[in-house]
Amino acid sequence: MVMPAMAEVSAGAESVAGCRARAVHKVLNQVVLPGEELVLPDHEDADGLGGPGEQPLRLNAGARPRLRIVCGPGLRRCGDRLLVTKCGRLRHKEPSGGGGGGGGGGGGGGVYWVDSQQKRYVPVKGDHVIGIVVAKSGDIFKVDVGGSEPASLSYLAFEGATKRNRPNVQVGDLIYGQCVVANKDMEPEMVCIDSCGRANGMGVIGQDGLLFKVTLGLIRKLLAPDCEIVQELGKLYPLEIVFGMNGRIWVKAKTIQQTLILANVLEACEHMTTEQRKQIFARLAES
Repeated sequence: MVMPAMAEVSAGAESVAGCRARAVHKVLNQVVLPGEELVLPDHEDADGLGGPGEQPLRLNAGARPRLRIVCGPGLRRCGDRLLVTKCGRLRHKEPSGGGGGGGGGGGGGGVYWVDSQQKRYVPVKGDHVIGIVVAKSGDIFKVDVGGSEPASLSYLAFEGATKRNRPNVQVGDLIYGQCVVANKDMEPEMVCIDSCGRANGMGVIGQDGLLFKVTLGLIRKLLAPDCEIVQELGKLYPLEIVFGMNGRIWVKAKTIQQTLILANVLEACEHMTTEQRKQIFARLAES
């Protein structure tokens, strides 16, 4: 016997999974649900979606070889369509140079992803994260990045590292690096060098300072180009700060008191308005 509540959930999930595919440009910046299918229209007529003039744009079609579609977090390729795997708002970023993209976004190439709120970090290729070395296994370090399993880090993935010149990495050290392998079928893999073999700020973080964790939404807010919070913090005290896309922040100031103040302000900024934040910074500047 099926309970009424379970029947309603099942019916709702079936309606989402069985719903008709929608055009990407019509749901940009709107909430999408897991199981929805999205199509990229090659061209439309006045009839809109489902009209005779609309044809799904295949992701690997040879008609438009310069068009490149990148599926970010929350999306998965399913034939010639995009399948939503997480609940959130659909976002789109035009390709660099503006080539291959349709007017207004959503009709051409670029990056598509689902902007969602989640507590556990899921490793994504290209993310810069802060990890904690938890074990050594031969030539591989196991690094906790907050995911379901630790990431692997080779001792050769450091600038200037060789078989004779190994990096001084101990269990418990903080590592700032980049994820290069991240998918559901393999354990994450990270490196501390860029494509040119340079550290570029990555590697072992200093012994001093404070590491604390915030929400993933706050990290994205702090790393936004138009965010003024970090600039305002720099006017208060001289500081060193590292942001990890896995929700971890490392901060260091001249004194322990200043370090704790900066950490508390960053944690509280998520729930403050602009006016409240300005008042807090004004009080700290006076003191």
